[in-house]
Amino acid sequence: MMVSRYTFCAVWSLLFLHVSAQGWGLFNAQSKGPPREGGLRLVGGGLPSTGRVEVYHDGQWGTVCDDNWEIAHAQVVCRQLGFPGAVSATVGGTNGEGSGPIWLDDLRCKGSESTLSSCHFKGWGVTDCSHKEDAGVVCESGKGVDSDRTFSLDHSLGLSDELGLLFDSGDYCDISILIHSPSEDEAVEQTLCGHRLIFSLYPQLNITNTSEILPVKISQTCHPFVPKFIRYLYTGKIDVTLASAQCLHQLSYMFELNQLLEDVGKVFTLILTQDSTFYTQVSMYEYSVRTMDLLLQENVIQYLSWNFEFLVYTPVWKTISVHMMEALLSRSDLVVQDEAFVLEALQDWIKERKDEISPESKVNLLKQIRFPMIPVDKLYDIQFSSDIYQSNEAFYSSAFLKAFQFNTLSFSKIRKQFNKTDSYLPRIYTANPWGMIINYTTSNPSNYYGHYGYQSPERMRSFRTPVHNSMIFKQQTTPWQAQVFLQSYECSNQGFTCNSLPVARLYNQEGLYAYQSTIRFSNRVILTCKTENIVFHVQDFKIDKAEIPNNSSMGLPNPCPDNYFFTFVVRPEYI
Repeated sequence: MMVSRYTFCAVWSLLFLHVSAQGWGLFNAQSKGPPREGGLRLVGGGLPSTGRVEVYHDGQWGTVCDDNWEIAHAQVVCRQLGFPGAVSATVGGTNGEGSGPIWLDDLRCKGSESTLSSCHFKGWGVTDCSHKEDAGVVCESGKGVDSDRTFSLDHSLGLSDELGLLFDSGDYCDISILIHSPSEDEAVEQTLCGHRLIFSLYPQLNITNTSEILPVKISQTCHPFVPKFIRYLYTGKIDVTLASAQCLHQLSYMFELNQLLEDVGKVFTLILTQDSTFYTQVSMYEYSVRTMDLLLQENVIQYLSWNFEFLVYTPVWKTISVHMMEALLSRSDLVVQDEAFVLEALQDWIKERKDEISPESKVNLLKQIRFPMIPVDKLYDIQFSSDIYQSNEAFYSSAFLKAFQFNTLSFSKIRKQFNKTDSYLPRIYTANPWGMIINYTTSNPSNYYGHYGYQSPERMRSFRTPVHNSMIFKQQTTPWQAQVFLQSYECSNQGFTCNSLPVARLYNQEGLYAYQSTIRFSNRVILTCKTENIVFHVQDFKIDKAEIPNNSSMGLPNPCPDNYFFTFVVRPEYI
């Protein structure tokens, strides 16, 4: 496309642009610049996620011997490199023989270490191996999702599509965009041409009058997406796929494009339900912390809170960081059996990581446990069953005292303390008597009940709970009715209109007027896949009803649209 002489002169007369950017691997915002002591790389595998493991020590790259090399070692390698996890550990020079020193031999890794060199080994360069025994890995690359699904973003605000054609044409360029990998010895370069006039619209790029190039330092994996990103600077429009989202998010962070960073981050929510190992979600959370993407951070930690029980039973649980543990334990939307489960999970994590966590950090994490919410029979047993009770006896004694006060004293006695802490607030406890499941969620109007306009009894449940979880109210129970409506006439028969379907309803059958000045109910309904162990939606009730959003308006995609169940949870709180 031809542009006017005026445009050409205006473009030519502007200052040169220079931007220096850090380089990252996927979900890894740490600078890889010059090699660092203990750093890793994969060589000879043909893909960024596969190859011979090489470690940087004493100014030189060397290999790792495959003696006792197994999946735990591979998990450490892959996570250190920024991948979600490991698929396999390879041995016997599968990815070719290296050269130079064999730095590590007889490694012993638990799988929870943050770096390979923090595993136990003989000593740097102490080995009886040859390069025929060089170890390798195959890392998860996050490809198991619909990577071609496209999301179009438009932030144009007056920018013209014609500017995109100017970029495409390569005419009248006055600045070179140099794309290269952070690792100098493996740089793969690509050059684009651009226009300073366009870049001057972005003051955060710090245009100078002496620079003639725009260096973009980013992982080779992301190189194919850089032209699309640069074109966005011209048009304000971009198509994002799950395959490109990670790289475009990194570039948005590097170039301080906050609106694009936020909107691309939303695309990540589509990945959340795809990985039942939780390696992707944990890596994504750490990445969101490093890039300071608060929205992505919240989306990931919320999903992990809803799926806390499933997370605890996976290998990645033992590897999560202290700050991530703090974030999880601070949440009131943890979906768990009861608070005792949360404590047991934390104690197991502390026991596994005991050599890596300071006594102060242990106590700070234990303070996040809501001891008053632990059922009293389980509370009593902790002193005999806990592996860390003796070493933290003073803390446990104080926590037990508060818990027993909560269960034996009236609310008026503990009101002052109640206002100072979350310890007296429930999470989302699903164990009996607080949770009730309705598993039958199929609409079949042809059956007897549908034919005569009645609601199917399989989608109605009655149950009783105490009016509060303090032992003071143990004998004061109240009845509840849980219902799921899949047809409009079912709502009409109950005297109300359903604006959308399905609708969950949870109401008290007696009325709780005697307690309304001291107790309120913040009840929840949970949607869980029947076969995949995924909680994908949690919702509160408005006037006893919860209209479940459809898949297009739901915060997370429904991974099992025809095969999920409802869990109704009663949550009493002191006011």
